[in-house]
Amino acid sequence: MAKTPSRERSKLEALRQQGTLNLHPEEVTNSRFQEDEFFDSRDLVQVKYEMLRRVRVDKATVTQASESFGFSRVSFYQTQLAFEQRGLFGLVPAKRGPREAHKLTPEIVDFLARTRTAQPALRFEDLAQEVERQFGVGVHPRSIERALARRQKKRY
Repeated sequence: MAKTPSRERSKLEALRQQGTLNLHPEEVTNSRFQEDEFFDSRDLVQVKYEMLRRVRVDKATVTQASESFGFSRVSFYQTQLAFEQRGLFGLVPAKRGPREAHKLTPEIVDFLARTRTAQPALRFEDLAQEVERQFGVGVHPRSIERALARRQKKRY
């Protein structure tokens, strides 16, 4: 069954939203991805799985498989370990960036909560300036707002 342009766009958008869009599909030279429309070189999870399968089932060398799927040997071994530890979910790329509000230490959040309680009319922009002055840490006002909201949720 041929894929319609709208179906193609929606799949591409879904891959992008899920963080599983292969940013370099042109580097996938494996013949399956060239000859069979079932295989989609834009689907990073599918590409990684097929790379692992090629070594394990088809007995290709790690070098052959990693090159034909657009990865380095190091990336192959990282992918293999992630798959062994977490199954298919291990093939989904981890989110990038900080995992938590690393600038807003518990000490700073305590300070913010005390200051906000003592002066409820202070804007988050004012609190950000106060953190900069007291602790020498630049924090975005929205980060302060979220940190105080998380703290409030934990209390209930």
